[in-house]
Amino acid sequence: MSLVRPRAWRPGDRIAVVAPASPFSREEFDRGCAELRRLGFDPVFDDDVFARSWYVAGSAGLRAAAIQRALADPSIAGLIAVRGGFGSMHVLPAMDAATWRAAGKALVGYSDLTSLFAWQTCHVGMVAIHGPMLAGRLSEGEAKYDADSFLRVVGDPTPFGMVPGGGLLTLRAGEATGPLFGGTLTQLCASLATPYAFDPPAGCLLFIEDVGERPYRIDRLLTQLVYAGVVGRASGVVFGEMVECDEPGGPTVIETLASVTAGWDVPVIYGLAAGHSRRPVVTLPLGVSARLVAGPSPSLEILDAAVR
Repeated sequence: MSLVRPRAWRPGDRIAVVAPASPFSREEFDRGCAELRRLGFDPVFDDDVFARSWYVAGSAGLRAAAIQRALADPSIAGLIAVRGGFGSMHVLPAMDAATWRAAGKALVGYSDLTSLFAWQTCHVGMVAIHGPMLAGRLSEGEAKYDADSFLRVVGDPTPFGMVPGGGLLTLRAGEATGPLFGGTLTQLCASLATPYAFDPPAGCLLFIEDVGERPYRIDRLLTQLVYAGVVGRASGVVFGEMVECDEPGGPTVIETLASVTAGWDVPVIYGLAAGHSRRPVVTLPLGVSARLVAGPSPSLEILDAAVR
């Protein structure tokens, strides 16, 4: 299956703001849209984005229809999610791989959007953009997201190169090259044994991050990926910061990751500021080739263009 790179976002492009997961505050929504405009884009949406149904942003049909309209509208250059939380998996049965490939439009998000990204990268054969959403990131300005990586990944049809990586730690030394797949660990595991399962190819680099999961849960989820055969296909692993995953009075998440990965015969690094991060979040293209170097100066380099 040939890899589809979405079209690049250019100044003035209309970007559909969608809410496939949880509801959000109108104040954060408005500030996030204002930041998109400051970056040179034109955020567009309709009132359906403000729907509420308990812990999700409206019915599954309503959320899926907003995505479908954006894909079908030739005036829309791409899509960005308002926030994660929960609910993205509800829209998957309404998604069509051929429609996504033909539209060639990037969807930007992270966290619960991993449900869509696992399907896009593994089943559609399309680059997914793991980057900042409106709520909590764009709404707070450049204190919460890395504008340079965002603009370059969505807008520059050349390889991004070195991902900003201050604070990276090597857990297992080595080097590896392969297409980058992954996202939020909880969502990756939740997809397994479904028609939308996270099913990356042999030789991939795994990117794994999460937030607020206790060490024993991180261990259990990673063990599930091992038993599912996913880790055995990886040539290397990149962990995010795993924010708020330490056990008070118990093991830290770094100790947990070092213990769990001790038997993995691949290079492993920890601490990338992508997804749930205390630092300005960097944007990663998923599905494209990357190089991992795990040593005294660990790094991740994106080798292919994310967009066309």
